[in-house]
Amino acid sequence: MHDAYAGKWPSTVTFVQRTIVARPNGVVDTTTWYEALKSPDRLRIDFGDPSKGNGALYTTDSLYVVRAGKVVRTVDSGNPFLPFVAGVYDQPVDATLRQLASWKFDLSKIRSDSWQGAPVYVVGANSPDDLDSPQFWIEREHLQPVRFLVKLNPAPDAKPNDIRLEKYVPVGGGWLATHVAIMEGGAVRQAEDYSDWKGNVPLASDFFVAEKWSNTPHWFSGK
Repeated sequence: MHDAYAGKWPSTVTFVQRTIVARPNGVVDTTTWYEALKSPDRLRIDFGDPSKGNGALYTTDSLYVVRAGKVVRTVDSGNPFLPFVAGVYDQPVDATLRQLASWKFDLSKIRSDSWQGAPVYVVGANSPDDLDSPQFWIEREHLQPVRFLVKLNPAPDAKPNDIRLEKYVPVGGGWLATHVAIMEGGAVRQAEDYSDWKGNVPLASDFFVAEKWSNTPHWFSGK
C-alpha cells in the first residue's frame, strides 16, 4: 500500500459530508459536515456552518472537541481510520504499524477473499467465519480499504462495528471513498455521503491546530 502511492498521495483532501445518524430510539438526524484531511494524520470536521466554530479535530491518538472556536474537551483516543485513508500512503511503514498497535489487528493473519465481487486481502482473521476479531479488508486493484471490523464502543461486551467504504473516486493522485456506512448489529447506524471533493487544497498548518480553530480562513466559506 505504501510503495504504490509514496510521493503521489494528496497532501490535503476536502469534501462536504451529508451525515445520517439512526438513533436506537428511532430518531434519524441528518446534518452537513465540512471535512479536511491532511496527510498523514490530521482530520478536521466542522459540524454545520463553519462560521459557528463547532467541530472536532482528530489525530491517530487524540480527539479535540471544539465549540464556538474553543477547545472544550480532549479525549485520549484517536481515529482508527486515519492510518488507512492517508497515513499508510504518506509516511514510513513503521509509523503506520505503531498507530495500528492499539487496535490489536493481528497482522500475522492474512488471507485472500472477495468483497462485493472484487478480490481483497483480509488482515486480522484467518477464517471467513471470524467476524469478531479486529480486521481490515483491502481491495487488491487499487489497494484501498473497503471494510473494517473494529469496536467503536468501549463497552467490554460490545461487538465490533462493521464499517464499509464504497464508491471510490480518484482525488489528487490518490483515492477517496465517497460513501461510508457504519453498521451495528446488522443495521446502518451512520451513513455518510461525500460531495465537492478536492485534492491538494492549500491549507495553512494552523487550520489543523484545535487551539487555533478560527484563526485561518475556512476552505468552504472563506470566513
